[in-house]
Amino acid sequence: MDHDAELEQLKIKYDSIRKVFFNMKGKEEQLQQRKSELEVQLQKILDNIDLLEKVSVLLKKASEYAREQSRLQIESLVTNCLQFIFNSALEFKIEINEVRGRPEAEFYVLSNINDQIIKTRPQDSRGGGVVDVVSLAIRIAMIEYGSMNINGPIILDEPAKHVSDDYIIQVAEFLKQISTMFRRQVIIITHNKHLNEIADKWFYVDMVDGVSKVTFNDEL
Repeated sequence: MDHDAELEQLKIKYDSIRKVFFNMKGKEEQLQQRKSELEVQLQKILDNIDLLEKVSVLLKKASEYAREQSRLQIESLVTNCLQFIFNSALEFKIEINEVRGRPEAEFYVLSNINDQIIKTRPQDSRGGGVVDVVSLAIRIAMIEYGSMNINGPIILDEPAKHVSDDYIIQVAEFLKQISTMFRRQVIIITHNKHLNEIADKWFYVDMVDGVSKVTFNDEL
């Protein structure tokens, strides 16, 4: 009896251990399956991260390309404007640098003096005339080449105010060419007689007894 009882106890323990074994084996299989699923998800995440990094690089390069194209277009227009008005080998340059993670632009005018290239800021180059012309050309370039797609006329208040009479005729001719080239009406507010003389239509506004009096050019 003792022998049979011992065998019965061993059988009970065996059945219990066997049950625990298969239970643990089932859990292991579930964990292995879960592990495989997580590995698949992890690979998808890694693939997405890799894709996003590639897209980020692509967008950065596309942004740099667009920025570079805009820089070249603006440089070209302002350079042509300077050379046309001042009849000299002036050149406009834009330098773009990363400052605290953001691009910042610096403007320069290059002058050829005695075969030496002199690099100055517009406000320091040949007085106010150059900075006025650069400012005028940049405004036109931003309208034409900017991303805002601005339509309508170009309205200028006292453009080239500090440009001397030696060059103001060229400014007037430049504005006429801009109007033709970009098919835009140019509206100018000015006291300069050379600028109003190139206009197709102009109005003279005078103050008479505290009241503004407007005279059309055909009426003079």
